[in-house]
Amino acid sequence: MKEWLLEIFTWWQGQTVGTRFHTWRFGKKVGEDEFGNVYYTNADGSRRWVIYNGPAEASRIPSGWHGWMHHRVDAAPSEETYEPREWQKAFEPNHTGTAKAYRPSGSLLRPGMERPRVTGEYDAWTP
Repeated sequence: MKEWLLEIFTWWQGQTVGTRFHTWRFGKKVGEDEFGNVYYTNADGSRRWVIYNGPAEASRIPSGWHGWMHHRVDAAPSEETYEPREWQKAFEPNHTGTAKAYRPSGSLLRPGMERPRVTGEYDAWTP
């Protein structure tokens, strides 16, 4: 029951009821990636979509499937032996708001970084 409520009220948890119906009616399964995301196309191949396994996070689409989704290649990775190039990175989730978040040099949130002490060289502006 909980899964149906999520499909009705949230789009970020996977597919909605409308997407489920559209996929059932018009979708032709093309393949599945290592994350469990399932890829579909319509009868003439003009539309392509993905049903995410878990939260809808576009960066979870591997590079081979990304090319297919954006019509850069005609053959899906499931239809050929796709090998990612050495420069293509594996998926890494967005770490914003976590301890692994990127902290540039000078950031007060960087570990070991302290705010410099205030000296007498600064004069506050007064109108």
